[in-house]
Order: sequence, then C-alpha cells, then structure tokens
Amino acid sequence: MEIPSKGRIYTWSNQRSDEDAILEKLDKALSSREWGFLFPKAISIIDIAIASDHSPIVLLTNGLMKKVKRDFKFELRWLIEDECSRVVHDEQENRGNNHSSGTFQVKLRSTRVKLSKYNKEKFGKNKLSANDILNKIKEVQDGP
Repeated sequence: MEIPSKGRIYTWSNQRSDEDAILEKLDKALSSREWGFLFPKAISIIDIAIASDHSPIVLLTNGLMKKVKRDFKFELRWLIEDECSRVVHDEQENRGNNHSSGTFQVKLRSTRVKLSKYNKEKFGKNKLSANDILNKIKEVQDGP
C-alpha cells in the first residue's frame, strides 16, 4: 500500500526549466497491510530537493505533529559577541541585588529568557532568510 503523502507532488525532475522540463512522481513510501495497521497515522512528507534530482521523502509514523517549543540551547556564535557576555553579566547582577530572587535557579531562568530574546533580536533574521531561501527553492521546483 502507498503511504499518503503531503508536500510536493513530484519527487523527480530532470532539472530543466524550458519546455523539455519533466516532473514525475517516481518515489513513494510503501507499506505492507500489517505495517499499515501498526501505524495507521503514518504519512510521508515529500521535501524540496537541494542536492539531487530526487526529493527526499520523510516518513512520520505518528502523522503530522504539532510544533513543539525547542529547548533552550546555548549558541556557540554568541561567544564571539561582546553583547552576549554583557547580557549574562547584567542579568546576573540585576538578579543578585534582589535577595528574594537571587537564587541560582531564578538567575539561570532569567538569563535564559534574556539570551533567547537577545538571540531573536541579533540573529533572528538569519533564520528567516534561510526559510525564505528554502521557500524560493520550493516555489521554483513546484513551478511550471
């Protein structure tokens, strides 16, 4: 049985943009009937092709899931920015002056919030531009 798919319609292109362009759905995610009963919500996502003439197919056994908020991770690129150390220092100093909220846990939590805000302000545009580029690639690949 073919597993239902979302995303792009075609999985292969001869990478031509003129009247000789060919788009085909050559690749599919398949399952046995037994596997289909074990994973009834399974779905395949046809993603954009970046370094190949075939689009990657991602198999999600539990169907489409809601976006989960990403855990906080310290970014190495922050270390080369003077502003980052100021954000951490200022937050630690501000929380240290207030005795009722000066515990390590509170300082850590508030610093995480400030660093997340700093990251969005300083580097947020990089993520948007990467998404913009991927959307343009998808638009071109899905176009006539």
